[in-house]
Amino acid sequence: MADSLHPAASHHLPMFITPPGETDVLMVVCALVLLLSVVGFGILFLTLHTLPERIAHKSHKLQFEIVAVLGLIALFTHMHIFWVIGLVLALVDFPDIGGWLGRIAGSVDRIAENQSAANAAASDEIRTGAKTSDGSSEAAFDHVPNIRRGESAASTRPELTTAATRG
Repeated sequence: MADSLHPAASHHLPMFITPPGETDVLMVVCALVLLLSVVGFGILFLTLHTLPERIAHKSHKLQFEIVAVLGLIALFTHMHIFWVIGLVLALVDFPDIGGWLGRIAGSVDRIAENQSAANAAASDEIRTGAKTSDGSSEAAFDHVPNIRRGESAASTRPELTTAATRG
């Protein structure tokens, strides 16, 4: 059989019409363009969708987790208001109150440790006896460490004597 055209067919066919049994080049090119378009649009969509999360992560925001959750909710529910809220939260800079409170707590802790060390040193000095101006050691006051909270210090304090009464 000879390849003959139908008598009603045009004698000049466009180049995109493929003869029988050959590969349709136009269909292959259209399939590749469609595939690349879908993949490119998906990448663009996901890149744009994660924009608030990337902004919050890059600037080390405190509300990073909230922005990430809002992005996921917007992705799965297709409600764009969550994405807008996440973008606004990513752009707003909240003060780091927790850091301030942590630094205050650390400073107070160091002050308390310094005061307890000073009190321990003073207690040791009282127990061992203080040096007088002539270099001799006074008697230790054993009753001072026994003062408990709530007791009056005056009740356990020895009477002061003057030099004339000692005699």
